[in-house]
Amino acid sequence: MSLHPQAQEMREQRRRAGAPQLYTLTVEQAREADLASIRAAGGDPEHVHEMTDRQIPGPAGDLPVRVYRPAPAGPLPVLVYFFGGGWTLGSIDTSDGICRSLANAAGCLVVTVGYRLAPEAKFPAAVEDCYAATRWVAEHAAEIGADPARVAVGGDSAGGNLAAAVTLLAQERGGPDLAGQLLVYPNTDYTADTGSMQENADPWLFNRTSVEWYWRHYLARPEDGLDPLASPLRAEKLGGLPPALVITAEHDPLCDQGEQYAHRLAEAGVPVRLSRYDGMVHGFFAMAGVLDAGGDAIREAAEHLRAWFTGQPAPAG
Repeated sequence: MSLHPQAQEMREQRRRAGAPQLYTLTVEQAREADLASIRAAGGDPEHVHEMTDRQIPGPAGDLPVRVYRPAPAGPLPVLVYFFGGGWTLGSIDTSDGICRSLANAAGCLVVTVGYRLAPEAKFPAAVEDCYAATRWVAEHAAEIGADPARVAVGGDSAGGNLAAAVTLLAQERGGPDLAGQLLVYPNTDYTADTGSMQENADPWLFNRTSVEWYWRHYLARPEDGLDPLASPLRAEKLGGLPPALVITAEHDPLCDQGEQYAHRLAEAGVPVRLSRYDGMVHGFFAMAGVLDAGGDAIREAAEHLRAWFTGQPAPAG
């Protein structure tokens, strides 16, 4: 394997420690281990001017959100961010480091959403929560010091899947208008049986068994995976969606399907930048404390956010 030396060292540390794969644990154990792992690899969280937790109305009751403000002035553009974790793990806390860094680097508010998790809440609960939160941000922007005309969505892994789904719903339901979509190694196709899915079976890294485990928790029925809100790659039409940055990792079972989605967006006339990080593994975006590429990807994402929010051309690759 052509793993980057830093990624190779991380893998070896896991192997030496005998760290169990999350799919061998109970859901509760996996949630605790996932948060601990992200905190250990994320580095010291950056300071932001203000961080506020609040509740907003959701489809099934109050929905927790956290608002990160990098500066006192406003109104600021805003990124609505959805954490990863296979729709099963993760929380507002697991994306804390990412959200702080993006807020500071892009000079925007970041609102992260505590959407409902599987298996307690199956598809499409998470999608509906994320869409409702995005719509709330646009409609109540003044309450949080945001600019309703400059709202983007983003997320990593399952969060990238949810961000893509939210753009489809926003188009279908007549808003809100979105400035861009940040899709970091997103799941895009439940049926994917690509080369990257087959090749990435290393038990010390996120692998194809991990992907299968998450899908089993998320979907009530296998046929639900054919819905474009679960598998955006299966959407018939992608034209008119907001500009996208799609970030992938070379040694990731999701690499091919993320890149396939970027190509579909481009074919539909959507401005898109596809950025593959060679030598990297799934999860690196949240691992800036141990993987330099994580910080590089945060900076690349911030450059695109600034361009989308100012109406400038997105940075070239």
